[in-house]
Amino acid sequence: MIRQRIYEIIDNDPKDRDKASSLFDWIMMVLIWLNVAVVIIGSVNEIHDKYRVFFTYFELFSIAIFTIDYLLRLWTAPCKFTASKYVFVPYIRYIFSFLGVIDLLAILPFYLPFFMSIDLRILRILRIFRLLRVLKLSRYNNSFRLIVNVLQRQKEKLYITIFFMIIMILLASSVMYFIENPVQPDKFPNIPATLWWAVATLTTIGYGDIYPITILGKMLGGVIAIMGIGLIAMPSGIISMGLINEYEREKKRRKKKTATKRQEKTN
Repeated sequence: MIRQRIYEIIDNDPKDRDKASSLFDWIMMVLIWLNVAVVIIGSVNEIHDKYRVFFTYFELFSIAIFTIDYLLRLWTAPCKFTASKYVFVPYIRYIFSFLGVIDLLAILPFYLPFFMSIDLRILRILRIFRLLRVLKLSRYNNSFRLIVNVLQRQKEKLYITIFFMIIMILLASSVMYFIENPVQPDKFPNIPATLWWAVATLTTIGYGDIYPITILGKMLGGVIAIMGIGLIAMPSGIISMGLINEYEREKKRRKKKTATKRQEKTN
């Protein structure tokens, strides 16, 4: 079946891919890296003005390829996702999947101006979103796949950690506002403005543009900075442990697959 064959080429596991699938993966990876390079180099006005025509045609070519890639992945969604009594379910699952959203964001900034009037400043920001095309590499690179799998498996733990960090930032900024606002109304004018201090302190960055001058404020800042060391280490530890576990699963899967192939050859 044509649909199944196209699915095997564009969405096959890197370990099981055939020559056609491998060639497709390499072409897409090269195109993605070239797009990233063009976005970076094109930010230099002198180069962009000199090679404007090249940048324009390269963008059109890339958009055409990425659009075809997106449509083919959408068309072959029933081959990837479990069948349902509703025909449209596999397509919906692909559209709202992580990689499906990345595929859409890679081409969406190009098409939006054709459907709505957009301010030039917003348009410049949308063009920066072309850098999201680098995330498409997660389809073709085992390292990216490994990280995505880890994030998916550890998402509940990460959600808890992030939620706790948000609570800490809100509490710290609120308390610091009430402490420092009477003596530094220009630096701590309100709680939303104090959020910047809380984030910089909790992450132990400490830019020094805003800092407490009262004794109570300094004490609170010290406590928040110390707590920030532990809070930042939590998601790092979760991801690190997840990477180790995922790597062990991958090794076991490879050993099992190798043993199965050997048994099939023996039989």
